[in-house]
Amino acid sequence: MKPLILAFQFLTIIPLKVSEGVSERDLSRSAVFFPVVGAFQGLLAVVIARLSLTVFSGDAASALAITALVLCNGGFHLDGLADTFDALAVKSHGDERIDRERRLAVMKDSTTGAIGVVSIVLAILLKFVFMRELLTKASVDTALSFLFLMPVFSKWVMIPSLYIGTSARQDGLGKAFMDSVTMSTVAYSSLSLLLFCVMAASLHLYKIFGTGTLALFLSLCAIFSVFSFITIRLCTKRFGGLTGDVFGAINEISEILFLFVVVLWLQHSI
Repeated sequence: MKPLILAFQFLTIIPLKVSEGVSERDLSRSAVFFPVVGAFQGLLAVVIARLSLTVFSGDAASALAITALVLCNGGFHLDGLADTFDALAVKSHGDERIDRERRLAVMKDSTTGAIGVVSIVLAILLKFVFMRELLTKASVDTALSFLFLMPVFSKWVMIPSLYIGTSARQDGLGKAFMDSVTMSTVAYSSLSLLLFCVMAASLHLYKIFGTGTLALFLSLCAIFSVFSFITIRLCTKRFGGLTGDVFGAINEISEILFLFVVVLWLQHSI
């Protein structure tokens, strides 16, 4: 129970507290439950979107669902996205070590620069556009099934990145997770992802799309794996590794990528 509470504590604003000390084993076991937290957030988005569609248009339903997701984690991941892009925008001065230190200093700064603000605006805009496409072009049940899975995938993709990546800092929550996540953590979290995909497929998606659903899920896993690899390579070059802010960025970009792929796939399947 403690690892599950820790997962919700790290990824949401739900006021759950762990009274005892937190060990590396606890951190490793809590990461296993990241897709479970994603399922909770997905269910929240589904409920908000479904209720909104009974009164408002797909535009309003999309906006309200996105708002619910942002409020659920207190904008935690958007903050990481902004800090990451502010740091990436720092121009090189020729000395790799100094450049990395300057970028990490910008990332740690509590203020948000122009590039960070732009990244937040674009992220929300792209989510809104693709979510609107999903809610207006597909059937309600199909759209809500994918809306449920969106945060499940985005939470899952962080775990292989935690396992493969190295920390850019010698301290911080990101390093604590990267030091504790093991291959078994990746395996068990992947089983959780598989379980939620099977649930969504058996309840609706497989009845409509058949084996195409399996092809989509496999494609998404492959795309996210490539995305994770590219992100790790880029951040290792620019920052010397990954930070907690980078994982926030991974989550936000993964949600956009998920919606983009699903909407593109639906255009050729409906």
